[in-house]
Amino acid sequence: QVQLVESGGGLVQPGGSLRLSCAASVSMFSISVMGWYRQAPRKQRELVADIGRGGAPNYTDSVKGRFTISRDNAKNTVYLQMDSLKPEDTAVYFCNARLFVDGTWRNYWGQGTQVTVSS
Repeated sequence: QVQLVESGGGLVQPGGSLRLSCAASVSMFSISVMGWYRQAPRKQRELVADIGRGGAPNYTDSVKGRFTISRDNAKNTVYLQMDSLKPEDTAVYFCNARLFVDGTWRNYWGQGTQVTVSS
């Protein structure tokens, strides 16, 4: 079982920045992919960014150039630096961990943290 604890959400004005953190209860070396997803009201959950064990990041088009995902293996933590925030970034952001265990992929989720971009 993997527990993920997110922090760093809040209210920010358009153009502002926030940094989300996600602390995992297991070693990051056991986690194949760490990611951030978001879900806005009345919309499906979507991938924002993810990063593999080797450190290669992947971003959805709408956040490229504005968001940066990184992982600190020593702290078992993944971060999402969000700059130039827009109102359309408003959503609940969820941390995700994917592990390949006993021949199957397993997904674990954090509880979510609210990000609101508004003036």
